[in-house]
Amino acid sequence: MKKYIRVVGAVIVNDKDEILCAQRPEGKNLALKWEFPGGKIEAGETPDAALKRELMEEMQCDILVQDKIVTTVHEYDFGVVELTTYYAEQLSGDIRLLEHIDMKWLPRAAIDSLDWAPADIPAIKKIKNDQPK
Repeated sequence: MKKYIRVVGAVIVNDKDEILCAQRPEGKNLALKWEFPGGKIEAGETPDAALKRELMEEMQCDILVQDKIVTTVHEYDFGVVELTTYYAEQLSGDIRLLEHIDMKWLPRAAIDSLDWAPADIPAIKKIKNDQPK
């Protein structure tokens, strides 16, 4: 039986309605694929707390978790990933890439131009159709 992994991702939107996209490093699962930053939910942790912790660990970025976008389940060779994405606002901190090898701010209409991890694709379709706040 494959490992079931619950993860969260932050869809950070800046004041120009651009979305933060992060590229995974080589040598890890889904190497060089693009994703929304985030990570695993630890035992006893809420999704909001996990997302805030992961963004601080991976990017030294403090965020405000906002509306849920979508939850998707995708089966990879290494396990089954349940990904829940949330809109988020960057509160403070200059983003530092401690885990990812690259990042881009892309307009909402162009976010599907990257080579995304499969679990992120349903969120991308929804984000493209959402109206900016």
